[in-house]
Amino acid sequence: MDAIIQTLVTFWESTGVANFHYQNAIMIAAALLFLYLAIRHGFEPLLLVPIAFGMLLSNLPMTAIFVNDIVHHGVVNSNELNDAGIFSIFYMLKPVLPSLIFLGVGAMTDFGPLIANPKSLLMGAAAQLGIFFAFFAAIILGFNAQEAGSIGIIGGADGPTAIYLTGKLADHLLGPIAVAAYSYMALVPVIQPPIMKALTTKHEREIKMEQLRVVSQREKILFPIAVTIVIALILPSVAPLIGMLMMGNLFRECGRTARLSDTASNALANVLVILLGTCVGASATGETFIRVQTILIVVMGIVAFGFGTMGGVLIAKLMNVVSKSPINPLIGSAGVSAVPMAARVSQVEGQKANPSNFLLMHAMGPNVAGVIGSGVAAGVMLCMFGGY
Repeated sequence: MDAIIQTLVTFWESTGVANFHYQNAIMIAAALLFLYLAIRHGFEPLLLVPIAFGMLLSNLPMTAIFVNDIVHHGVVNSNELNDAGIFSIFYMLKPVLPSLIFLGVGAMTDFGPLIANPKSLLMGAAAQLGIFFAFFAAIILGFNAQEAGSIGIIGGADGPTAIYLTGKLADHLLGPIAVAAYSYMALVPVIQPPIMKALTTKHEREIKMEQLRVVSQREKILFPIAVTIVIALILPSVAPLIGMLMMGNLFRECGRTARLSDTASNALANVLVILLGTCVGASATGETFIRVQTILIVVMGIVAFGFGTMGGVLIAKLMNVVSKSPINPLIGSAGVSAVPMAARVSQVEGQKANPSNFLLMHAMGPNVAGVIGSGVAAGVMLCMFGGY
């Protein structure tokens, strides 16, 4: 009889119900909210669904799909590899996943709008305001320079860059920073519109822009090569990110590598989104996430994102004053690095103000500039605080 009771007790203690804590309930509720927003309202479901489901799985107690000790200290022997959760294995790939994702982003993105309108670089640069605002805010709140740089990069709305930089500067903050960065990327349609409307008049939102000039194939081929050379010479630390971004774009534009472009932009990109999205979400466990430090990071991240949006819109308003051709300030909000979500938000808000307005291609210029800009900002942080 005692043996039966002990067996039942052992079984009960091994269940998730017996090990369920309030932190699990909070994080599961957050995961369900993200799933609702992604599935019911269509907020970047390809990104938010794997993040949310990874968060859900890792907060169900005793699932053993994510082992923090292995993530932080690595696998020493084959027995530890057998004990590693599936997301722990994914997570150990984090040094290479951001660069590979940039390869896919480059293959999917048309750089033509940026080449046709180089002034877009100013909007992409201004949208990095949030990075440096959050950096100084984090310093004031007591974070060291490496941690502050990693927190600040959330303002660029660039998940791969945030993971790349944080992995080198403040690896212990990678979980909350990655979750914040990817969550805000997915919630661009929620976060940006109120800021855009608050900073612009109805007349400004109605502005119709002139059609962009046609960019030649030669320009599209030379652009990624030139950008790679210039940035790698000035900021060698971000060559893996920018180089892979530009190589993916060269696959797309050169006319000789259609198979490589198709693989990078479809099959490979989808696999990488699954791997990185689920392990980013799985890192948001209640035990490690519900802390004052994490709450500060999440709050500073959204403030940084807001200031980045603000910087892009305000510089676009200023440019419109001095520009000979009209500029709709809504495209400035696309200067953050969330490609192509931020550009689509500019298009949607522009059409709400004027149904005949088509801003998508104009917004892609600042959007691509934002990708490059966030990479440059990460390179500056690495050069200053990463020992390069």
